[in-house]
Amino acid sequence: MMAASRGKNSTLSMSSRPSPEDKRLRTFGRTKSRTLSARQQSLVDEFLPQIAIPGSGPVDPEVLLPGKAAYVLEIGFGGGEHLSGQAARNPNTGYLGVEPFINGVAKALTQIDEAGLANVRLFEGDAREVMERLPDACLDRIFLLFPDPWPKARHAKRRFVQDETAAEFVRLLKPGGRLRVATDVKAYADHALWILRRTPGLSWQAKSAADWREAPSDHLTTRYESKNLGDCAPVFLDFICH
Repeated sequence: MMAASRGKNSTLSMSSRPSPEDKRLRTFGRTKSRTLSARQQSLVDEFLPQIAIPGSGPVDPEVLLPGKAAYVLEIGFGGGEHLSGQAARNPNTGYLGVEPFINGVAKALTQIDEAGLANVRLFEGDAREVMERLPDACLDRIFLLFPDPWPKARHAKRRFVQDETAAEFVRLLKPGGRLRVATDVKAYADHALWILRRTPGLSWQAKSAADWREAPSDHLTTRYESKNLGDCAPVFLDFICH
């Protein structure tokens, strides 16, 4: 995420245009920073295999977490605060979390272990690798919160929201399922909104500026979000699949 002072203008424009390139994209950048603590390494070695989403083959949420009333995918859960917080709030919902950054996975494992959460499954890697193995209409909700913005225009093709991934969102969500994309970088908000609004099967739910400027009532603020590293106030884009 780029470091910049936060601006006050959160009006969305349609000036940004995504790259026409539609080839499959994978994770860019580093996937590890600090050395894990002994406890974190132990959780990665011993606890993660117990709650891991399989690395190959079909992924069925109802098999991984049977008997849940709903199923949610969080893409790029960072330090895991939102993922573990939502799972604690909604024990009858199954949560699939995907994060390529091992330090974030280790932090999430700590929270899941300490809270005794039994309704979370994790995958260390690229979310596209999990999404392509999920069955149609298997999710009630998808979260993509504060993804790497790749703010320079020449890097736009590296952003997670592309026509291909937007179509996957529609494939994976049940009718009436919800998608939330949040960002604090204006270029990413414009980019994501342009793509998602033109994606068949998705309907933007905003009726007024407050609907994207104000955090939704069920949102949980993360440590990353509170650092105010973007160039605009957080923007929340909520869509319904139909």
